[in-house]
Amino acid sequence: MFSLANKKAVVTGGGSGIGKAIAVTFAAQGAVVHVLELTTEAGADTAATIKAAGGQVEVHACNVANKEEVAAVFARIGALDILVNNAGIAHVGKADTTSESDYDRVMNINVKGVFNCIASAIQGFRANGGGVIINMASIAAWVGLADRFVYSTAKGAVMAMTLSVAKDYMHENIRCNSISPARVHTPFVDGFIAKNYPGKEQEMFEKLSASQPIGRMAQPTEIASLALYLASDEAAFITGCDYPIDGGFIKLNN
Repeated sequence: MFSLANKKAVVTGGGSGIGKAIAVTFAAQGAVVHVLELTTEAGADTAATIKAAGGQVEVHACNVANKEEVAAVFARIGALDILVNNAGIAHVGKADTTSESDYDRVMNINVKGVFNCIASAIQGFRANGGGVIINMASIAAWVGLADRFVYSTAKGAVMAMTLSVAKDYMHENIRCNSISPARVHTPFVDGFIAKNYPGKEQEMFEKLSASQPIGRMAQPTEIASLALYLASDEAAFITGCDYPIDGGFIKLNN
């Protein structure tokens, strides 16, 4: 079950964290994985891990917010079966404390980047007679998170985009779903805490971990396992859905 043999997958932001876990998991299940990162160096660790396990991988330098770069990369990749839109950035701030430049930066990567990749992947899906899109949304699209104004805005857009794409391409055998994680323990989270809460790293890590009713952050491999299911033929009847993977955060956090 859940084999991805003879399938070609694109994973944006696949150089670390959730993206790396998804890329490694997909490769282990037989997919040829194409990792999109800002630089090839950023994807080197993922590539080394996959190759060491006998998998197939190629890293492409690409800024997902740049439509021309994205189109060129997808043209080189050609026909494909799976697209995982994982690349994204976070931001701390309310509506009146978020600068225009920060707003634009988050929206360009987290929303326009997803749009660019989907638009460029459609031709590759058509060449294969269909495909699967998995967008990384967030619990921020479901609930109010303090000081996460533009991040929540972007992830809400990704969730709505998922529904639109699922509707528009359903009859071309293209499925589109999204995943909404709560906090996941990745190097990104460690760096985020260090940048925004200097001197209080351990305190904030424990606080953020405890905010999940289950009492801990998720592991990247747990998100990757859900992505694997949604990408597999076993999920062929699933489209237009969002899957919270949140340790009970949305429904039990009261």
